[in-house]
Amino acid sequence: MLLLDSKTKKKLLNRLVSIVGEEHVTQQETDRVLNAHDCWPLSEAKIRAGEMLPLADIIVFPASSEEISQILIVANELEVPVIPIGGGAGTCGGTLAIYGGIQLDLKRMVKIFEIDHESMTVKAEAGVIGIDLEEEVNRHGYTMGHTPTSLRASNVGGFIATRSGGSLSSLYGKIEDLTLGLQVVLPDGSVVECKSVPRHSVGPDLRQLFIGSEGVLGIITEATLRLFLIPEERRFRSFSFPDVHSGLEAIRNIFRIEITPSIVRLYDPEDAAMAFSMHFEFEEGHCMLLLGFDGDVAQNDIDESKSVKICNDCGGTDHGEGPSKRWWDHRYDMYYPSRLTTSGFAIGDTIDIVATYDKLENVYHAMKEAMEVHDVIVMSHFSHMYQNGGSIYMIFFSSQPDAETAWSTYKKVWDDGVAACLREGGTMSHQHGVGLTRSTYTEDELGSSFHVLKQIKEVLDPKGIMNPGKLGLGVRK
Repeated sequence: MLLLDSKTKKKLLNRLVSIVGEEHVTQQETDRVLNAHDCWPLSEAKIRAGEMLPLADIIVFPASSEEISQILIVANELEVPVIPIGGGAGTCGGTLAIYGGIQLDLKRMVKIFEIDHESMTVKAEAGVIGIDLEEEVNRHGYTMGHTPTSLRASNVGGFIATRSGGSLSSLYGKIEDLTLGLQVVLPDGSVVECKSVPRHSVGPDLRQLFIGSEGVLGIITEATLRLFLIPEERRFRSFSFPDVHSGLEAIRNIFRIEITPSIVRLYDPEDAAMAFSMHFEFEEGHCMLLLGFDGDVAQNDIDESKSVKICNDCGGTDHGEGPSKRWWDHRYDMYYPSRLTTSGFAIGDTIDIVATYDKLENVYHAMKEAMEVHDVIVMSHFSHMYQNGGSIYMIFFSSQPDAETAWSTYKKVWDDGVAACLREGGTMSHQHGVGLTRSTYTEDELGSSFHVLKQIKEVLDPKGIMNPGKLGLGVRK
């Protein structure tokens, strides 16, 4: 960790105060400790074990793109690292200040500018919390359709910076599908506007350069996002299947005939037992498929009827709406702290991968086998499913006798799980981003195209100030 020397820190502090005001800059240790971690399970476990995480030197709270521009000009001049922070709900260590510097916290940037009823879009600043935006558009008869588990804690800038996905992404899309326009401040302070349009053919789509960039290329400050009419109803249906293969076949065949459920989640036997066996009766060792349908009653009747036939033909057993409805009503419960996640040297995480249908099942079995070698509990569910493939949440838990063994086991599980995923043709993240967790695997994932990403970084951020160490870029010495 490279902390700033006292002379540079004093100069930086004075310049930041002149930009945002003294009340919006802090170097208090308590504030820096509170901002030292996101929801990365490893950092949380290290805190429980009494370890100190790296701290930023200064935290600054800008209120506008203009202030962010001035801050980056100063940081670039003094060659000080800058780490953007949204809601702090990321799970990959993407906001850790591993080289000190400035944490640029966007929580003051909470304007929702306008809803365009003709175009069905909304424009908002990056600091707007997801649930606040959703409730605001709901009042006008719309939904974002973007419902990540972190909806009450994460914000628009974080959604876009990590390519986030919500539980309804099969129908409404992920954040990259919902983002029509962007404003971004580059490392040199330049403010860039990516025009809000549904499609274009004017060269490469530069919005996609910044979507998923995790703050290494600049800071997302505003976005224009798509809206949908609130559906007439949301309908639920549930089926158990004897194995993963038959459940995946049902999902594939539903999408094959161009039915797009809003919810599609297939739990493997271990995850199904954990999530549903206390509340519903189904065959031991079976999987559980949850389906949801958003739309008007007539269309839902058609889609549900066809989906039921496909599930029956694939060997499914109908469990009505119960399991699916219960999951929807309680989908946030498991994310509250419990003894499983906070006791001793227990540690767990989720490797969210994505693959096409021809590879998806092989990826699942290969990862499960590779991860279980390390004597950890592995349970999985397939979600965020699409016409051509989908995502798997490979969830693991481990309880170890001491912190050192816990960290070592954690890394081995990640290394071997990701290696198995890439070997079988999967991609190592569907929606959680890269951060620190996956940064060492990024070059293997991107292969020959990784050097293109490095060159873009070097051109836009030649002094390497933006969120160094993330996406496998900008490691400082």
